[in-house]
Amino acid sequence: QLQLVESGGGLVQPGGSLRLSCAASRSSLEYYSIGWFRQAPGKEREGVSCINRNGGDTDYADSVKGRFAISRDNAKNTAYLQINSLKPEDTGVYFCALHPLNVCSRSTSNYIYWGQGTQVTVSS
Repeated sequence: QLQLVESGGGLVQPGGSLRLSCAASRSSLEYYSIGWFRQAPGKEREGVSCINRNGGDTDYADSVKGRFAISRDNAKNTAYLQINSLKPEDTGVYFCALHPLNVCSRSTSNYIYWGQGTQVTVSS
């Protein structure tokens, strides 16, 4: 069973930055596309970014375009989400997930492995 572990969350002031990491438990990340999702209290989980297997295709939610950057290092079995210019509305639990097809999708559908999430809180 492949496991994902997110890290890098925390409490940050508006305008700050964080780098989230998503580490896979075994050497197979290259076979999956990756999505980053977030869930704020009382809201549905939303897709903020995705990247396909070789990193050639990425996508971002309109609310994070220009501020977030997704990347992956298949050799390290790790994906990243650089989040800059943070706003209070970016607060939530951030999850990474793996999709078995070579697609970039921000829909939660068909993602088969999920991490436990890392909390990001943006507050002054």
